[in-house]
Amino acid sequence: MSAADKIFIDNVNSILNEGVSDEGTNVRPRWGDGSPAYTLKRFGIVNRYDLSREFPIMTLRRTFFVTAVKELLWIWQKKSNNIKELDAKIWDEWADENGSIGKAYGYQLQVKHKYPEGDFDQVDRVLYDLKHNPASRRIITNIYNHQDLSEMGLYPCAYSLTFNVTENKLNAVLSQRSQDMLAANNWNVCQYAVLIHMFAQTSGLEAGELLHVIADAHIYDRHIPIIKELIKNKPYNAPKLAIDPSVTNFYNFTFESFKLIDYVYNDAGVKFEVAV
Repeated sequence: MSAADKIFIDNVNSILNEGVSDEGTNVRPRWGDGSPAYTLKRFGIVNRYDLSREFPIMTLRRTFFVTAVKELLWIWQKKSNNIKELDAKIWDEWADENGSIGKAYGYQLQVKHKYPEGDFDQVDRVLYDLKHNPASRRIITNIYNHQDLSEMGLYPCAYSLTFNVTENKLNAVLSQRSQDMLAANNWNVCQYAVLIHMFAQTSGLEAGELLHVIADAHIYDRHIPIIKELIKNKPYNAPKLAIDPSVTNFYNFTFESFKLIDYVYNDAGVKFEVAV
């Protein structure tokens, strides 16, 4: 069993056994038939993943690693907010007729700000500080920009990263306001684990820990029976993540720079509706 499998099982069991239902409240998400998408939820779940030991991908079911990396690069490397530049359909529900998701995600990362050392966007500032100020406790990104929320197709879910370098290891705290445990939990974990590896490799550091803080961790009502069956699946050991060692520039990574070695997963199909 991978560490990600164990953490996921523990998380969903705590929600199933101790969670609070929001049924009857005025919730925003809807199912495809227009009915409210209620949840069973817990406030304040915190998980730690040691990236120096294994890559945190689930084996209870398949996590679509390549597509997750493509979305990661679309946001953090291309700094794009247009789905026409993303080779995936996952953002189609939130894009306008031109393919834009508004001033969300990648848009926020490419906005430049003035610093004593020059003008940087958020990604380039992280890269600069990791090389020049690794002891800093101010290496933070934040895409939850209140003045632009009204122009976003979707408010950011995973919105902030706080980086910390300790003994040459790059650690990060991922702050997330909301998490659909079935649809997005391991997807986000894999993405930000890869991102830490990217920043570490191009800064002469080693990947350390990912600390994932979820404010509202929830299971949608129609997902509850699916989750209960999912955690009964046979788990396997975690695969190894191989990264092209020749890449020394953050912007030279492609989805082909990352390979999972010996990724074995339970192939029982998991189909579910996504609330929007």
